[in-house]
Amino acid sequence: MQWHRTNGQTLLLRLLRSPCSGVPHDVAAAYATLALRSGELIEAIERGDLALPPNERDSVLRFARRVRRVRSLEAEPESALRDGIASAFELSALDCARDESGEVQARNEFGLAEPAPPEEPAGVPPWQRHFSASALNTYAECRRKWFYRYACGAIEDRGSAASAYGSAFHLALEDFHAEYPRPVSTDEAAMRRRIRECVTWAFESHRNGFETRVELELQTRRAQRTAQRYVDWLLAQEREAPFEVLGREVPADLELDGRPFVGYIDRLDRDERSGGVAVIDYKTGNIPATPSEYVEKIRTFRDFQLPFYYWARTAAGDRVTRLVLIPLKDALLDVRPVALQVGGNISVGELERSRARMIELSAQLAAGETGRFETTQDAAACTYCAYAIACASKPPSEAQRFSS
Repeated sequence: MQWHRTNGQTLLLRLLRSPCSGVPHDVAAAYATLALRSGELIEAIERGDLALPPNERDSVLRFARRVRRVRSLEAEPESALRDGIASAFELSALDCARDESGEVQARNEFGLAEPAPPEEPAGVPPWQRHFSASALNTYAECRRKWFYRYACGAIEDRGSAASAYGSAFHLALEDFHAEYPRPVSTDEAAMRRRIRECVTWAFESHRNGFETRVELELQTRRAQRTAQRYVDWLLAQEREAPFEVLGREVPADLELDGRPFVGYIDRLDRDERSGGVAVIDYKTGNIPATPSEYVEKIRTFRDFQLPFYYWARTAAGDRVTRLVLIPLKDALLDVRPVALQVGGNISVGELERSRARMIELSAQLAAGETGRFETTQDAAACTYCAYAIACASKPPSEAQRFSS
């Protein structure tokens, strides 16, 4: 009755997790966690956001129907409302009673038992699947985040417009370079027309990643402007050092100390003068502003992606001379890649140390001996973390640290 009066989300989640809901505890907890992020419990149930066996799916759908029926009840008289709630939830069948305030309470049908002895702390099972640079980046950023995402397979959020933007832009460039592996100035008009078509199609194919049609249109226009700046850069690069696109979305498979690593390289280029191969990674989010900043991330083992790609392509027989991040986030700025010259601003020795650290971290995870996965000390890493709401040990934000 209290939820009927206030329509409060917290009370609805308590009702979902109560014995009167008829929903299994673990299913109720999963949907409650999802609702805390989306703010939509009944809608999430009716959309079927969680994949469930038929009987469990039926239980949550039945709960959603009951809640909608209760919502439709008149608030007065109170006795009629109380009887309507009891009828909707079949409380007599669930053997529930009312307390002195009139609120529905489930009778305790279980006797007290002796508490079970606490389990001895133990590590998670050894990681026996493949490894990836992105997984090790997560582990380096926050071990607790790795535990939630990879060891637990915890519920992630539904994704964001930013991730949809990145996926669509990657697809557009993959299609574009299938037709233009060697950008030349004589094809400029055709290149600009074709990249507009690729962006339009790619974003339309990812339209479900955007909440509204207006947002899709705005992000498509943003990508169109950025794509034209990307063509500007391609033509300038062609004049300075002609190149050929060797591959797009190239599998990167490598065994390190007997453990498999996998990934995909956005683009591989070959310099037509030197024959050296460049590993290209598109970035639609934040990246280091300068090569020295990115080298520092590699040196401090906070990014393994391009070093991993270097070793994967070296093992495949390529002479990799450049590692390049291409920023595609800001439509108002020219495309200015962050490029590392192997043997120049990054040495093979530094890449060797990164490789050794990848082996070390993968060995830790494969051993299954980590008893506790510590949280990061960098509060900024929690800002967009899907698990921050469930992480009791996350560091306080700057505002919390300095608040009175």
